[in-house]
Amino acid sequence: MNQAASVLRIGRHAVIIAIGILMLYPVLWLLSSSFKPNTLIFSDTSLWPKEVTLSNYITGWKGLQGISFARFFANSAQISILSVLGNVITCSLAAYAFARLEFRFKKVWFSLMLVTIMLPYHVTLVPQYILYNKFEWINTYLPLIVPKWLAHDSFFILLMVQFIRGLPKELDESAVIDGCSQTQIYFRIIGPLLVPALITTAIFTFIWSWDDFFSQMIYLNKVQLFTVQLGIRSLFDPSGESNWGALLAMSVLSLLPIMTIFLSFQKYFLDGIATTGLK
Repeated sequence: MNQAASVLRIGRHAVIIAIGILMLYPVLWLLSSSFKPNTLIFSDTSLWPKEVTLSNYITGWKGLQGISFARFFANSAQISILSVLGNVITCSLAAYAFARLEFRFKKVWFSLMLVTIMLPYHVTLVPQYILYNKFEWINTYLPLIVPKWLAHDSFFILLMVQFIRGLPKELDESAVIDGCSQTQIYFRIIGPLLVPALITTAIFTFIWSWDDFFSQMIYLNKVQLFTVQLGIRSLFDPSGESNWGALLAMSVLSLLPIMTIFLSFQKYFLDGIATTGLK
């Protein structure tokens, strides 16, 4: 029985490793091809380049129309950081209200909030664009940032509501007896206990904001406002010859912030998902 269990365990690990290699192959090919000359990117299929060059990174970093990719990275970082702060602050406040406070039509508002999760983004795109155009927000970062400061992402509100509901209400009652207001309860009691869910929200928000292409393409038309994703897209020319080496090199660099954030906060990310599910 022990031998059969060992064989089964080895086979299971072998399958997992094979699937992992299969999933990582595109990333490894991307990294390898970013160091190949343009003439070898599609002709040389090996993961180890026959000829290594850094010209792709140098050329790609120069950017477009005299604006380097450093500017694009700064633009993406600005949008992502402000979006993270907005979601963490406003979604946690909304979640605390739904989970702990009593107010009129609470269940109705909560139900409407849940409905918005199932509403496709493309359905609201046109009215949102018309609204932002009247506000003269087109070609600014406001359409990408302001909604985050208005508890726009219902998914994160639901995530934190479920987390807060799992916390004992006796903590709130004890705080009230000690003379704490609702604001003090949020900052002194709920806030510190909510850290895993807040970090999960921050990671997801950063990744989604950094990787967002569609919204940025709709609202940003000026090169100096371009983000990393728009900058990479601009390196691709469907009507002419694209600089594939520079495109792949900048794609590799665009992955570094996401990988750094995820690996740095992986422990808290997993804790947030696990405890929210258990609660």
